Amino acid sequence: MRKTVIASALIAAGAVLPTLAVADEAAPAPEHTYTSNVTVASEYIYRGIGQTNRKPAIQGGFDYAHSSGLYLGTWGSNVSWLADSDPKISSSLEWDFYGGYKNTIGDFGYDVGLLQYFYPGSGYGNNPNTLEGYVAGSWTFLTLKYSHAFSDLFGWVGSKNSGYLDLSATYEVVPTVNLVAHVGRQKVSGSTSGGASYTDWKVGVTKDFSGTVVGLSYIDTNASEAWYTNPTSNKDMGKGRVLLSVTRTF
Repeated sequence: MRKTVIASALIAAGAVLPTLAVADEAAPAPEHTYTSNVTVASEYIYRGIGQTNRKPAIQGGFDYAHSSGLYLGTWGSNVSWLADSDPKISSSLEWDFYGGYKNTIGDFGYDVGLLQYFYPGSGYGNNPNTLEGYVAGSWTFLTLKYSHAFSDLFGWVGSKNSGYLDLSATYEVVPTVNLVAHVGRQKVSGSTSGGASYTDWKVGVTKDFSGTVVGLSYIDTNASEAWYTNPTSNKDMGKGRVLLSVTRTF
């Protein structure tokens, strides 16, 4: 009798535990997700072009995501390229605002949205503030993205409808270690800036230390030195160099 009761209890427990496990696995994702990030980098490099005259950058952002796929975010970094280009310009900050919709279907993902680059300051000739729309598709570790400028691109006169095509890869070699690679083509529209178009590329590695990601990469371009030399330091901002970054996500 006692053995029968114990056996029955074990059977009952076995019937309940798998049910609890399934219930845990089926727990729905949170409806609202908030994250933030802070980065310290040896330089701010965007689309292969240096934004801080080979000097360090401090960056950070906040993001909101809804379970439907809608998202909003903001991100900022110190910059020097505007003030370096003209002593009349007072500007040391890039502040971005973006929003869109993204989702996945099996191994495939898609993302569409708008991104506003905002440069607080004064003394501008042609306003550098830029509005871009973007659409991206991904498959496992590959992502192809196209960005289109609905305004003049970063102050280039007559450069509306410029575009940037970006192919990137992030491949996990072992858990927490990724190889990263990228190639992009920046097309700058307008007859006055035709020589400003260029191709950039990157290869590197990242390591995740429990939410702190350390990245080391080599970045280079074929950008014309005549168009992308910093007039203050006389340094070529599109020349190849190594980038070190440390990012913490909360």
